[in-house]
Amino acid sequence: MKTFRELIVWQKSMDLVTEIYEETKSFPDEEKFGLTNQIRRASVSIPSNVAEGFGRKSDGDFARFVSIAIGSNYEVQTQLEIARNVGFLEDNHFIRLIEKLTEIDKMLKGLKSKLK
Repeated sequence: MKTFRELIVWQKSMDLVTEIYEETKSFPDEEKFGLTNQIRRASVSIPSNVAEGFGRKSDGDFARFVSIAIGSNYEVQTQLEIARNVGFLEDNHFIRLIEKLTEIDKMLKGLKSKLK
């Protein structure tokens, strides 16, 4: 593989970031620097850590960055659940995003296992 852009998990997590940005546009303005910002930053962290780890050129370093991406995935899941609980996110949107995050989580864990 020549570039991180070839990794399906990176591609899927990039698509997720776009979806998260679209979904959070409807959050209340007073959440712009709160939950909206947190969800966006954590979602951006997933593909960013995959890319950074890929660039480290060592399997050990790459696995460490994939672990960070996994943690960010769980952070996004938690924040989306909070958004749903407080009425910012409809159940069907929540479920769709969680399904995508679950798929990305499985892919990240598979990648990490191959790196070890």
